[in-house]
Amino acid sequence: MSEPQDPLNTTRRLPTAGSEEPPAASGGVLEADRSEPGRADEAAPERPGGRAGRFRSGRRVSAAVVALLLFGGSGLLLYDIAAVRAGRPAMAWRRSLADELATRHLDDVWVLAGSAAAAAVGLWLLLLALTPGLRALLPMRREHAGVRAALYRDAAALVLRDRAAEVAGVQSVRVKVRRRKAKVAAVSHFRELDDVRGDLDTVLGTGIRELGLARPPRPSVRVRRPKKG
Repeated sequence: MSEPQDPLNTTRRLPTAGSEEPPAASGGVLEADRSEPGRADEAAPERPGGRAGRFRSGRRVSAAVVALLLFGGSGLLLYDIAAVRAGRPAMAWRRSLADELATRHLDDVWVLAGSAAAAAVGLWLLLLALTPGLRALLPMRREHAGVRAALYRDAAALVLRDRAAEVAGVQSVRVKVRRRKAKVAAVSHFRELDDVRGDLDTVLGTGIRELGLARPPRPSVRVRRPKKG
């Protein structure tokens, strides 16, 4: 019988030497750590497991779309060139494109629009290549060199919401966890608002520390009275 998986976090375990990489568990992702243990310890001596960086997305969908478009366009162009070499006329789209490129000026509206679209697509691809992605995952502190773990934002918000709901005077509460801030909006139907806000600050501060995140978000608490019907 396998051990039960924790639904609140995502753990990435590294394969040991001489063993096969274990299959990904439900809700988990496998990743090989290419950082050198000695260098990681020197860069972050307060963390024995090494630096807890963000998880990077594979960008499989965008890469597959770009590859299919390039493959289809290149194949069509090569087929047309081979047909012309064999004595057949070029396709109508290539003749029309060549005529347009030869007759239109650089300040033409369509030329400028096409250039802007191509530049926008290029910048988008560069952004995808340089940014890590996976914004829904919050990296946790690394206690062991062979283990990387992350907590989903929704799971962290659920834990903090349950903690905030236990404070006396809180009728309802909404929590949104971002990378640097945890926004809490509570409704209090009795007790002084300042007292409720102080208790929420204490409870949420403790809850955020217990989450074990590498970069704990700063709590932002807002308390109000319920709207009168």
